Amino acid sequence: MERFKFLRFFSFRTQLDFLPSSNPVRENLINGANTDTNGEHRDGFFSNLVYGFLRRFKSGKKIDGGSKTEEEEKVYSWLYALARSEIYMAFEYVRSTERGLSFTEAEKRLKENGPNTPLEYTFPSSWHLLWSAFFHPFNIILIVLSALSYITSDNPNGCIMLILVFISVSLRFYQEYGSSKAAMQLSEYVRSPVKVQRCAGRVVQTELIVQVDQRDVVPGDIVIFEPGDLFPGDVRLLTSKHLVVSQSSLTGESWPTEKTADAREDRSTPLLELKNICFMGTNVVSGTGTGLVVSTGSKTYISAVFSTIGKHKPADSFEKGIRHISYVLVGVMLLVVTIMILVEYFTFYDLSESTLFGISVACALTPQMLPLIINTSLAKGALAMARERCIVKSLSAIRDMGSMDILCIDKTGTLTMNRAIMVNHLDSWGAPREKVLHFAFLNSYFKSDQKYPLDDAILAFVYTNGYRFQPSKWRKTDEIPFDFMRRRVSVILETESNPEGRNIQPFYRFIITKGALEDVLKVCSYVENVDMGEITAVSAEHHHRILNVVEELRNEGLRIIGVAIKNLQQTKISKQNMENEDDVESDMVFLGVIAFFDPPKDSAKEALWRLAEKGVKAKVLTGDSLSLAIKICKEVGIRTTHVTTGPELEQLNQEAFHEKVKKATVLARLTPSQKLRVVESLQSVGNHVVGFLGDGINDSLALDAANVGISVDSAASVAKDLADIILLEKDLNVLVAGVEQGRLTFGNTMKYIKLSVIANLGSVVSLFIVTLVLRFEPLTPIQLLVQNFLYSVGQIAIPWDRMEEDYVKIPQKWSVKSLPMFILWNGPVCTLCDVATLLFVWFYYSSGGKLDESFFRSAYFIQGLLMQTLIFHLIRTEKIPFIMEIASWPVLASTVVISAIGIAIPFSIIGDFMGFTDLPLSYFGFLVVLFVGYFTVGQIVKRIYIMVYKKWL
Repeated sequence: MERFKFLRFFSFRTQLDFLPSSNPVRENLINGANTDTNGEHRDGFFSNLVYGFLRRFKSGKKIDGGSKTEEEEKVYSWLYALARSEIYMAFEYVRSTERGLSFTEAEKRLKENGPNTPLEYTFPSSWHLLWSAFFHPFNIILIVLSALSYITSDNPNGCIMLILVFISVSLRFYQEYGSSKAAMQLSEYVRSPVKVQRCAGRVVQTELIVQVDQRDVVPGDIVIFEPGDLFPGDVRLLTSKHLVVSQSSLTGESWPTEKTADAREDRSTPLLELKNICFMGTNVVSGTGTGLVVSTGSKTYISAVFSTIGKHKPADSFEKGIRHISYVLVGVMLLVVTIMILVEYFTFYDLSESTLFGISVACALTPQMLPLIINTSLAKGALAMARERCIVKSLSAIRDMGSMDILCIDKTGTLTMNRAIMVNHLDSWGAPREKVLHFAFLNSYFKSDQKYPLDDAILAFVYTNGYRFQPSKWRKTDEIPFDFMRRRVSVILETESNPEGRNIQPFYRFIITKGALEDVLKVCSYVENVDMGEITAVSAEHHHRILNVVEELRNEGLRIIGVAIKNLQQTKISKQNMENEDDVESDMVFLGVIAFFDPPKDSAKEALWRLAEKGVKAKVLTGDSLSLAIKICKEVGIRTTHVTTGPELEQLNQEAFHEKVKKATVLARLTPSQKLRVVESLQSVGNHVVGFLGDGINDSLALDAANVGISVDSAASVAKDLADIILLEKDLNVLVAGVEQGRLTFGNTMKYIKLSVIANLGSVVSLFIVTLVLRFEPLTPIQLLVQNFLYSVGQIAIPWDRMEEDYVKIPQKWSVKSLPMFILWNGPVCTLCDVATLLFVWFYYSSGGKLDESFFRSAYFIQGLLMQTLIFHLIRTEKIPFIMEIASWPVLASTVVISAIGIAIPFSIIGDFMGFTDLPLSYFGFLVVLFVGYFTVGQIVKRIYIMVYKKWL
């Protein structure tokens, strides 16, 4: 049996088992870091659910998302200890030197630790998946009954049951095989050559720079990196020069972060915000540096975070309910069938006939169409959602959407248009100034480097608002392109007229700079006061005022860039060296800021309102800033009374964490593991059915853990592989249709389950009573099987039934109390009708106290089939059937056809072959009265049950 093979993931004795075990410094480091002054763990959340799940499974505890395992504490402690330590101590911790490892030592460690891959993945074998799909209690019941049917020469019935098992197993096998591929996507982050510093020589060691495959990198290696390189493991920086790293695979934020080797961190800094630690799977955007590899393979942060990808989700309440019903049916079947065989045998002393009759009773007790009804309902829902432009990968997700009561969504591209729109141009006093827009426009218009969305937004704003800045009067002479180290772009333009108003030279040259506000302010020595018509030196007061203006704008959810200029004299510019960017971009005049906004979609507010009407609450889980998330949520109607951030959640204990997650509607600055824990907390502690909509690699954990994982067609490959549903358009209105389809599917499935259990149990109890009273079989095995077959065929139309309008307005979940109570209240009514038929036929048609067996079987066959067919219309609605609520036309047609066939059989040649006889018209008059009485009594019982259940249970 093959499975995911985790390379000794957290199975080591300590977090540092790649080092010699006798290291007291290391032991003190780990143990000491795990203890704070309060005796509580206050570091961030870290995802390692594989090992954690196994531990909780053994102890019987649930994964609730609010606590961290001992192994998680060790991982955090190890990385925090390295972040706080001096570089020379980092070498000591990993037993390395400034020259790097020797080739012999590196080879030794590679053998000890295995290849440097986050997951070693092999496909589960087909036989393993097939066995997993086959081994289900309900399938076992059908297999056993089929085998017994063949033994007793009842070949048609045995064949039918085998076909049903084949359909059920095939569908589940296909789903399991398709979902097992997701973990392989992680390999795309770590398969690249790496420059490593190693030392060679026995007497005099020489430092060598060699290129090795990332699989051969080991803890203690010194790696050299430059723009475009991927980090091959978790790395403690040794040197850095203008290093900028993209951590979007872990945080979801597109904007990169600066890293520096000189930083000294403490425990209060969130793990992913450590400046001197780089993580496996992230990449260098700009700058260079060297780093010491401290963790590789399955011991890295990314491995721990994504280690659960592709794992099977725990069974939901519906699946557990189906299994419980299966177990109950097995127990009841064994008991009833044993009693029936014994009664038959001691009555007729024919073991073969008694066994055949017992098998027939077992078949009648088994809801044989359950797999087909469930899968047909789900497939019908999937086709309906396909018409709404979404792909359903997991059929069970349709049913879970019907139970979903919380939808966790990411902000970017889901609630918003995912594009920038310029909204304002302000000077350093916060007043609108056209001059700021003018120079920002010239910068965006003339830059030859790749134009970013912000440039397009500026140009669109100018053109659509009728500004005439006449770029034809300007000519570009040079440009300093944007890079992530400077985070700004500059163009040098010249014009014949002075835009500042005084024409005393033949032409004028300006350098115009725009970019990240903080980086633009760094090169500004002056600020322009337009009202006073003067340029003054930047003072602390000016700087503070600018930051206050920007803070207010950012609190409104706006994105800000700064604009600055410098008037270059011709004689000076000719002497300047344009390659020296620091000299050119200096002593500039700060003009003001440009504000942008990512507007919410027009359809988002309507969709969220429709979801709320159906009992689905929305929570925003994002890696973006809190102010931006709040701004968007206010625009689309999501309450922002209770909000929180990832760093705040890190400081909470387990109980406070659950309480905060329960109340919060906006959770910002979340890491992947924190998103996972939020989902788990809602599922286990809140007992919610959670949907998660995400499209990034950082959403993978939450997508995998959610009851319904939803992604989009443009999402990362890992996210799409893990998602149960893929939206071809980022429109939440599609989910509204999915919720309705899910509740329709859930409702129709529950109709069949209630119908089957009530009708089958009532029928078997009636058979037992009638057998004891009449001392002969009320139906022969062949008659019982034909009746059961017709009844089962008639239920195929159930997936095409409709639900009441009130039913789809609220989430529908499997209730542990509801089904048993429903059976106890409604089941006896069916049995009473069967007993009434026995009494009527006995007293009205018996002769001399004797009852003709063929006559009774004919009457009992028709009454039983009609009862099982018509009972569906009583239980499918809380209203009065056929008067206040009518089933769909496929169900009505099925009822009429099956009833007609059942009535016709005793009068046909087939009926003669089966041992039936003709029935008088008076009997059918009795049936009319019986069923009118049944529907009347059943409706009364149903109303009493509803009132009692809703009030007390």
